[in-house]
Amino acid sequence: MRFIRRLYNYYLHPDKELARRLRALIGFTPAHLSLFKLAFFHKSTFSSRDYAIANNERLEFLGDAVLSTIVGEYLFKKYPNSDEGFLTKMRSKIVKRNSLDEIADKMGLDLFLANYNQTRLSKSMLGNALEALVGAVYIEVGYDKTKQYVIKRILRRYLDIHELEHFDDNYKSQLLEWCQKNGRTIEYKVVAKYKSEKRDKFKVAVFVDGKKLGTADDFNKKSAEQLASERAMGAMGILNGNGAPSGNTTQNHENAGAGE
Repeated sequence: MRFIRRLYNYYLHPDKELARRLRALIGFTPAHLSLFKLAFFHKSTFSSRDYAIANNERLEFLGDAVLSTIVGEYLFKKYPNSDEGFLTKMRSKIVKRNSLDEIADKMGLDLFLANYNQTRLSKSMLGNALEALVGAVYIEVGYDKTKQYVIKRILRRYLDIHELEHFDDNYKSQLLEWCQKNGRTIEYKVVAKYKSEKRDKFKVAVFVDGKKLGTADDFNKKSAEQLASERAMGAMGILNGNGAPSGNTTQNHENAGAGE
């Protein structure tokens, strides 16, 4: 029955073009085509009371959990001699919002989103759609085949896992550590909260020794803090090519301006 439905979706369904594009993206034609279509509907498109079942948030919730489990298992097997701290950091680097946004962009999910949403696309919508897509794949084919899809068509195709081993982009943690070592005070403040694309957006500023050195806007406060921290480190001259603090930077800090 599922095989017949997939044939129908590919050759006869009104959304057969979507079915064919999905086949190229995930490696098979979905039997539940409406489920995969839902993965690309963002909540900002809907204003009705029933929006919770008409957008990809529920699929995103499921996909987030499935993706985290798959990546955790993948790393556990790939690094049999690594401790829990290393595995946790590596998983965080892979499933964090910025990483998923970049992967989804490389996968071309923006083209799918553009077909089903009337609002201007934001970068964060890409990662949300990727998680929702993983959720849809999981419902369609189960855990084992979803794991194969994630490893072969996402992790191995769009990530350099060995490069990630040496890259640290937790800028907030780095900046906090630098300030502690150098006897500096640091504070994060939400300086503005406003609506954008029907969602709350936050403007966050980071202050070092009372001086504002970096600001950033994002729909997620933690993401805004990360970006503000990166900009502050750049303004202070303590950011090297690997996303880690450089060595002797006290003088650079004294000369840093208020990076926006």
